[in-house]
Amino acid sequence: MATMVDVARSAGVSVATVSHVLNDTRPVLPSTREAVLTAIEELGYTPNTLARSLVTSRTRSIGLAVSAISNPYFTEILQGVEAGALEQGYSLLIADPHDDPEHERKVVQLLHERRVDGMIVAPSAAPDALVAYLGRHSVPTVFLDRVVKAPSADAPPVDQVCAENVEPTAQLVTHLAGLGHRRIGLVAGLPGLSTTRERITGYRYGLAAAGLPYDERLLAYGDSESAAAERATEKLLSLAAPPTALVTANNAMTIGALRALRERGLSVPGDLALCCFDDFAWADLFEPRLTAIAQPSKEIGAQAVRLLLDRLAAPDRPARVLRLPCAFVHRTSCGCPTPSEQSQKGNIS
Repeated sequence: MATMVDVARSAGVSVATVSHVLNDTRPVLPSTREAVLTAIEELGYTPNTLARSLVTSRTRSIGLAVSAISNPYFTEILQGVEAGALEQGYSLLIADPHDDPEHERKVVQLLHERRVDGMIVAPSAAPDALVAYLGRHSVPTVFLDRVVKAPSADAPPVDQVCAENVEPTAQLVTHLAGLGHRRIGLVAGLPGLSTTRERITGYRYGLAAAGLPYDERLLAYGDSESAAAERATEKLLSLAAPPTALVTANNAMTIGALRALRERGLSVPGDLALCCFDDFAWADLFEPRLTAIAQPSKEIGAQAVRLLLDRLAAPDRPARVLRLPCAFVHRTSCGCPTPSEQSQKGNIS
């Protein structure tokens, strides 16, 4: 197995120069860097990351704690984090907190004990213990998807990145209202999450913009998962005056809502129009095709890595909150005709 000494001898430089190239600890001439990298490639040299971490106090690893990794939204965030980390020479240690505050604090502690350089976390609905642990140990951290208020003015700065939630949700509501719907229901997420609060706010803004009253009976909590969303949709459908259109606040809840509609023998959009927050790969394969808000999930992951690396480089800089724009994906579950149907109507007329 090749050693750093072998690389230095092959490249005609000192061992210290090889170390500077590997660790970016000092500027090196481009020609010298190229010679070292060529020697590494030819000799098949693999740096000893454990030994390097003892010298630099860095492991070049990032802890990622996100729940429901099987959810397509978080899977794409994971892909963005992984790509961003690998591009900068960092590895990932991944844990699933299961959206449980106690388990969340435990898995973050385990990642911290593995000496990761920093954390990227999608916090639970009750993150007090998590925030306290990270602050007590001054762990460089980025929160993604869900925004958390700083516990105090003197708390260590925590950067955050998420999608816009209010305006896109309002857009779904006004779109349905523009199609003539006056009773628009919302299947909201898990209480306590910032995404839930913000999408409810967007729902109410959309109603107000369309001149429609807010009726609390038309809002039901689906707790951000399929089974609860099915029960929430059933509750809405059982009202004396049920909604004629529905907004679901994430992709898992969309599945639950569709299941409840199927159980009742109701069709979309014939019996009830549907729009959803969260686009996913097979949304275009449903019949009807799902009108949705698409979040920039991979970009959220990539930006989380950039924020964390900036924090590692400048620990005392002010905290930043990035909100990324979403896209309205117009399909047919809202009740709008397909382009071919519109063309046929035009030909008839």
